[in-house]
Order: sequence, then structure tokens, then C-alpha cells
Amino acid sequence: MLIVDDEIFVRKGLIKILNESSLQFEICGEAENGEQALTLIEQLNPELVIADIRMPVLDGLGLIQKVKTELKQQPIFIILSGYADFSYAQQAFRYNVSDYILKPVDEQELTAALNKITRTLNQKQLLSITKEKPLVETVIESLLQTQPDDQVMERIAYALELPLSSSYTYVIAEVQDQLPPGEMDYMPALKTSLQHYFRQEVQTLLLHVRTNNQYGIIVPELWMDERNRGERSSYSNLLDTLERELGTTLAFFIGHNVSHLKQIVVSGASAEKCLNYRFAAGFQGIYMADELLELPLYYFDIDEGLHSKLIYEVEANNAVGYSTVVDAIFTLFQERHFAPGAVTNTIRRSMIAIINIIRQLEGDENTLQWMTELLHWPLKYRNLHQLKQVFQHFIREAAEYIAEKRGGKSEGNIEKIKKYIDGHYRENIYLKGIASDFDMNPVYLGQLFRKTYGVYFNEYLLTLRIEEAKRLLRQTKKRMYEIAELVGFQNADYFATQFEKLENMTPTDYRNMMIGQ
Repeated sequence: MLIVDDEIFVRKGLIKILNESSLQFEICGEAENGEQALTLIEQLNPELVIADIRMPVLDGLGLIQKVKTELKQQPIFIILSGYADFSYAQQAFRYNVSDYILKPVDEQELTAALNKITRTLNQKQLLSITKEKPLVETVIESLLQTQPDDQVMERIAYALELPLSSSYTYVIAEVQDQLPPGEMDYMPALKTSLQHYFRQEVQTLLLHVRTNNQYGIIVPELWMDERNRGERSSYSNLLDTLERELGTTLAFFIGHNVSHLKQIVVSGASAEKCLNYRFAAGFQGIYMADELLELPLYYFDIDEGLHSKLIYEVEANNAVGYSTVVDAIFTLFQERHFAPGAVTNTIRRSMIAIINIIRQLEGDENTLQWMTELLHWPLKYRNLHQLKQVFQHFIREAAEYIAEKRGGKSEGNIEKIKKYIDGHYRENIYLKGIASDFDMNPVYLGQLFRKTYGVYFNEYLLTLRIEEAKRLLRQTKKRMYEIAELVGFQNADYFATQFEKLENMTPTDYRNMMIGQ
């Protein structure tokens, strides 16, 4: 603090008041006129200047004007004035002075003014830029990584004007606006909304920017609604308010409540774990560690049957069928509490299968509009509803593209495929080769064949071969290896094994039975 007054007794009186008070201001200098003060401000860089409004050489108003227009330093000003100078003093407010005090100086009035300035300076210090990041954010991130010693904690609590021993909760507020990270800065609007909601316009918010459109907040319990502090309903009210004022969807991931500011690292860790439950059912944007962290997460993929069913319905371009399967998959995500990694693996597995089909048809998956969107979905789609929408768009687009590449003849081709099998079963044919000849995925072809004829491809092929073998056993005297080769088997022993499995007797027994009859 710099004191500027042409009366030495006023200066010494102010110094006495300050020395006897608990206010943590240091007197860095005195000046008896505005010109001296201007030089000292440039040399000493005080944070606060108390100046008389009427002084020789350069008065208080002239000093303020010169500081505002000529110096880089911009201290806070309190002006002193007598009753006769009141109207003159009012002009100083055009220069945004913090306060004015009438002479003779009242100790309580001065203390109140300095307390207000202390809060302003504390906030100014916390919001100063350090390594391109506000200091308050650096403080929060430090608290979330370690537990500082008691002396450091006392300084932090003093600067933040918060008690050390009180209840605190770390909350992650995630903006779910379907925009890439960093494209929209919600910090100013979020800060204003939180200050209004907590009725803490003059208090420093413990708010910092995280990755992936997330903001972290240390919430003192004393700011919450007294009737339901820490409860879901209280956070639900806050969520509704922020969504309305920010004009977007949000989710809260709320850590455990702790009883000391020093323990906020514990609350932060539990809030981080809540992020893994973002796809669990029934939490409506409020994910609380107290409710979630005892629930087991599911880290595996969906079962093979459900995956195969989805791919089949996509290849069949059956909108009702693949929509039903997608509904079932996303219901499983919620009910079994799929971890984000397990959800990602399931989506990726479906994409790879569909891309392989497209490439077999000599198509280009990159022509699909929703391909890129789904490939990078974690960057933009942050809840299950959003992910399901983009996944459905991709599935629909892929199914239509596959049908277009095939010419929409899948269902009609199945009869041609059956006729082909009927005419070539004696040859070394197999499902994958036939599927390639007809531009179809082998898995899809197998499922389509079974759906159409009620029997698997391999079973049908085996039946044709065994029936022909029976005819040859009845009507010819060919040896077993010759018959096996004629009906499409490369190995006589394997032929005998398959014959016995189907007819419950060996080929020789069958021939003898026929001769006997």
C-alpha cells in the first residue's frame, strides 16, 4: 500500500490504524503530493493507493488520471476527502476508484473498505496468468494430484476464503454438445451460472478446464441447498439450471464427499471412476460415486450370436431386423454396466465385419457419410443415446450400400445358389468359394441358406453326397474309395465316417443290406 497525503499527521494516523489491525497490508511508501506518488507508483508497483483528493502540485484526481493513462501499473485507489469536497470526489468514480472515505477517517469504515479490497486482490492473484493457465486452475489441479502440507493448505484456504475443515465434493461437469473438444468455450457462461446458482458472485469459484469438454468443480457443501446437501435432487436442480442457461446437455460425475479441503484428491479420484459408468442405465445425467462404485463393470464383448445376427440383418438390408438387434445391444450396455472400453470394442468389431463385407464387394467404406463419425465417436458422442443414434445411422447407411453393390439380389440369388450346389455337389465346393462367386459374405450366405431352407449349408451338401453314394452302392460294384471320390470326398475314411454318422451304418453294411433285400 502507498499512502499519499500532504498532511503528515493523516499519513501517520493511517499507518497506526493499519499496524494495529489484523489486515495483511504492508506500507511500501508515503508521498505528500501527487507528483511524488506518481514516481513511487512506477518504482514500487503498489497494489493499493490511498490518496487525498486535494494536494499541492498534483491533486488526487490528477494522480488517478495520469496513472490510468500513462502507467502500466494499475493499482486500486481509495480516495480521502472532506465534506466540502464530496461533489468533487464523485468525479473520481469516473476512474473506477474502489471507494472514498470522509475525513476524519473512521477506523471501522477504513477496515470495511480494506476487507473488500483484500477479497478483490485475492481473486486478482488467483486469476493471474501463470504458464498460460489461471493460477486458480493450477491450485485445483495440484490439490487433485497430491495432499499439500498444512502450511500450504492454510495459504490456499486463506486465498480462497474457505474453511479447511468443511465438507467438499469434486464434480466433473461434462458438456455433451456433440462438438469436438475445445470447439466451444463454455467457461465464461459456466462460471456466471455457477456464481448465480450458489449466490457467490464475489467468491472465487474452484473451477478448472479438463479434457474432452469437461470442467472440474470443487463444491463446498456450505454452498449447497441446506435441505438436501449432497443429495441427488440438489445436483439434479443444478444440472437443470446449467443446461437451461448454457443451452446444451450436461452430465455430472460426482465424487465422494470429504471432510477437509486437503482430502479433495480422494473425491477427485472417485469422480474419475464414475466416468466409467457413463453407459450404465437409469442415472439420468447424475453419476454419483456413492451409488455407483460398488456396482461391477462389464469388460467383455457381446456374445457371438448377437453379433452374427446383426451382421446377417445388415447384409439382408432388413431395417426391422438390424434395428431390433441394435436395441438389444444397447440394452445390454446399460443393464450389464459395460465399461467404455467394452462398448468401444463392440462398436469396432461390428464396423470391421461390415467393412470386410463392403471390401469383398469391391466397395469403398470411406464413401459412407457416417463412417468417420462412428470411427471417432468418443471425441463427440459422450452418452449412450448419442452413440446409439450415430451407430444406427452407420448401420442403415452400410446396409443400403451393401444392397446397392449387390444389386439388391441377395434373396433372389439364394435359389440360384441352391441349384448350383445341386449341380456341383460332386466337386470340391465349399461355402466360402460359392459366396465369393456370388459376391456374398460367407457368414451371411450360411445364415441366409439356413433361414431359407431350414438346414445348414454343410448339412445340405452332406445329404446330397450321401444320397448319391447310396445310389452308387446300390447300383454299382465300385470300390469305396471310388465312390467317395465320385461324390466329392477327398478321403475314403472320412467318407465312411460321415456316411455312418448320417445312416447309422457303414457303407459296406448298407451295400450288404441292399444285396440281401
